[in-house]
Amino acid sequence: MIRLGTGPVDRIVAVGAHCDDIAIGAGGTLLTMCLARPGVRVDALVLSGGGGEREQEERAALAAFCPGADLRLTVHKLPDGRLPAHWEEAKAAVEELRAQTEPDLVLAPRTDDAHQDHRGLAKLMTTAFRDHLVLRYEIVKWDGDLGRPTAYQPLSVEVAERKVRLLQEHYPSQRHRPWYDREAFLGLARIRGIECHARYAEAFTVTKLTLDLGE
Repeated sequence: MIRLGTGPVDRIVAVGAHCDDIAIGAGGTLLTMCLARPGVRVDALVLSGGGGEREQEERAALAAFCPGADLRLTVHKLPDGRLPAHWEEAKAAVEELRAQTEPDLVLAPRTDDAHQDHRGLAKLMTTAFRDHLVLRYEIVKWDGDLGRPTAYQPLSVEVAERKVRLLQEHYPSQRHRPWYDREAFLGLARIRGIECHARYAEAFTVTKLTLDLGE
């Protein structure tokens, strides 16, 4: 197991197709980084759920997942499940985000995610953030699309438990879903922890990585 750091991370971009995607896929990583670096800037973009209960949930949740951060969240109103039909709007939102920041790290969905909205956003991020470290998070779902990740962020027991607690607290609209429970979230984190010799972890895929091992 090789452990490589990214150097100082002062700016983070986190994107999701839906409210709760970022928190489910990378909430523990955001907690870990924001607790370690107070004042870190987090530019977050969500493509659907704007203007209603879901946006209110997302704003409260990401504030809790990014304690002490300079959080800048934008939530758009694209219809859930229809991103391919609203490609130009989604592309414009991603390009606007890109124009606002030069991040050290990008958290985004996987390009091979089974959900068309996740997959579409992932492809847009590839073209907008060409020279950045992009960690692509995973979201457990009935499709059974979990793969073999290539990067891991170990989570302390406290952070893993806090992530699950915040997911349950801030997204009441999702509690009825059969997969949205403590066992699912901690179970996946435990499996990913085993894979990187930690108790818990979040896992990511990395499509391209440029190394600078001479410094």
